[in-house]
Amino acid sequence: MIPEDVLALLLGAIALALGIMAFLVARAGGRAADGAADRLRLQNEQLLAGLRAEGDTTRTQLAATERGLTAAIQAGTTGALTRAFEQITAATGTVATSMDALRASATEEQRRIGATLDAQLTLLRENNEKRLAEMQTVVNEQLHAAVEKQMEQSFARVVDQFTAVQKALGDVQAVTAQIGDIKRLFSNVKTRGGWGEAQLRAMLEDVLPMGSFEANRKLRDDSDEMVDFAVAMPMRGGARVWLPVDAKFPVEDYERLVAAAEAGDAEAERAARRGLERRLREESRKIHEKYINPPVTVEFGVLYLATDGLYAEVARVPGLLEEMSREFRVMILGPSLFPALLRTVQLGHVTLALEEKADQIRELLGATKTEMGKMDVVLGRLAKNARAMTNTIETARVRARSVGRRLRSLEAVEGARAEALLELEADIADAIEPEEP
Repeated sequence: MIPEDVLALLLGAIALALGIMAFLVARAGGRAADGAADRLRLQNEQLLAGLRAEGDTTRTQLAATERGLTAAIQAGTTGALTRAFEQITAATGTVATSMDALRASATEEQRRIGATLDAQLTLLRENNEKRLAEMQTVVNEQLHAAVEKQMEQSFARVVDQFTAVQKALGDVQAVTAQIGDIKRLFSNVKTRGGWGEAQLRAMLEDVLPMGSFEANRKLRDDSDEMVDFAVAMPMRGGARVWLPVDAKFPVEDYERLVAAAEAGDAEAERAARRGLERRLREESRKIHEKYINPPVTVEFGVLYLATDGLYAEVARVPGLLEEMSREFRVMILGPSLFPALLRTVQLGHVTLALEEKADQIRELLGATKTEMGKMDVVLGRLAKNARAMTNTIETARVRARSVGRRLRSLEAVEGARAEALLELEADIADAIEPEEP
């Protein structure tokens, strides 16, 4: 059998070789070049082959020693045992010497391989660093170009957006100035009323025919108050009955209501709505007292509100429109409903005009009937004269045929000579010569 110290020594050598391989593999880190890896693999294989050969030699020597020792023990002689122990001692010394040489060779080979690997790794690292530097330079250049391009595009977009914002701000400022002008315009009660009257006049001129309304008309003899517009209602006869229309625009009450609604202040909204309601009641009462005057006017008037928003807020007050119509005989209308009333008035005028035209057509047809009777008498006389003329013509033809029979035995003369002998051309010319007036 092989001694335990020899086996331990062999196993230690093998472990040392494997540790060297593990160290080299870990040192390389899988990143060495293919040539360096091949060389290291070849050197490791050579080292293992040497270790394997030394192990085989040692095993052969140990086997021979074991056989000699066995033979000596069987022979039982002291000299044989002594020689066997000497051989064992020599073999052990040889193995120790071989192991020391192998250990020194492995250490030297490890040092040489480590130096070679360090040099190759240093070269590889330098190459990698050089390549990384080149790649970093290229990437930095491309990144710098891309960043510059992106910055230029972004800056151009920012400039365009800033220009658009400036333009929008200019438009907003212009609109703000216009809104300010409108607010200043509507802050003046007279100017605000004039705007409502202009809007009302445009509707009247667009729908009604010319002469169907008058502006600033006085409707009461005992008062100098004049209504904004008086619309002539379609009536039969010569008398004209007027519909008073007065334009109102209580913008202060409306703005307070809108501001309270936007702020969400329910109490302020109710107060503003009550103020608007009071204002409209007062205006309706004034229209009833100043402008409604039957039979000069109809029994109701119109209070015109200049905006649909204002009319919508008034219509939201429960029962207000019905109460104004019932108590003051005033209709409250906005820009959407007032043209419908004007269309109704226009249809009335058209219907009345058709009725007047129908009477004229009836009279014209009666006169035509009278003239047709007279024409029938004239045509009867003309028929009698036509019959007398026809009889005269027939008598002349009979006489002409009788004369022709009498002259049948005579030789006829050519037409041209006959006309010359009878001088028919002159007679015909005298017959067709127009009479002087």
